[in-house]
Amino acid sequence: MSMNERTVGEIRRTSARVPARRGAIGTVATGLCAAAAATLLALSGCMAEAATPAAASDALARHTGPTARAIFAGGCFWCVEADFDKVEGVLATTSGYIGGSVPNPTYEAVSSKQTGHAEAVEIVYDPRRVNYEQLLKHFWRTTDPTALNRQFCDVGTPYRHAIFAVDDAQLAAAKASRQALEQTKPFREPIVTEIVRAGAFYPAEGYHQDYYLKNPVRYGYYRERCGRDERLKALWGKAAG
Repeated sequence: MSMNERTVGEIRRTSARVPARRGAIGTVATGLCAAAAATLLALSGCMAEAATPAAASDALARHTGPTARAIFAGGCFWCVEADFDKVEGVLATTSGYIGGSVPNPTYEAVSSKQTGHAEAVEIVYDPRRVNYEQLLKHFWRTTDPTALNRQFCDVGTPYRHAIFAVDDAQLAAAKASRQALEQTKPFREPIVTEIVRAGAFYPAEGYHQDYYLKNPVRYGYYRERCGRDERLKALWGKAAG
């Protein structure tokens, strides 16, 4: 792991250990701002970031039609959640853990590779407005399916690239999508994505939910330094999500 990867990984762990306080502008920021103050000095918005975040979407609460679920693991769940919240027809996203052997895991246990879980995002969507195949296409193009047990600067099995199908129809669709992608992918590396039936999904701690909305400066700094968008552009070109 490079020095940059170690630095960004520590920033993310520190930021997660100390959730951001919500309060008036001017409140001393905690978490990443305190841990990486020297690095973030140029980001003048850091101190102001403690302001109350935007209100969460109430799309799911207002929805009266059918819903469906999908679960994807694409590295940092902050980023996966942010990317899927942009998709028309997605009603709600929840960061969490799946694929491990320990019930009710914590972030610290998962990130230390003690439980076998992957960071993942559960998506609730309106199947009349977006279908599972479209979500799969978005997933491929917003993640790196060539990376084994890592995504971008996050390394280890908690950051593995995986699709957790909630039923047999999703399992078949995911496998068919991967097979089709093998024939059309714009890169030479093999696809290493794990496709399995979903087990128990455990929502992550509250401070991880909507992290990109609650902590836009910290999230933006993490995403940029992790090289996520740069890698996606190199991998997918204009098709990057």
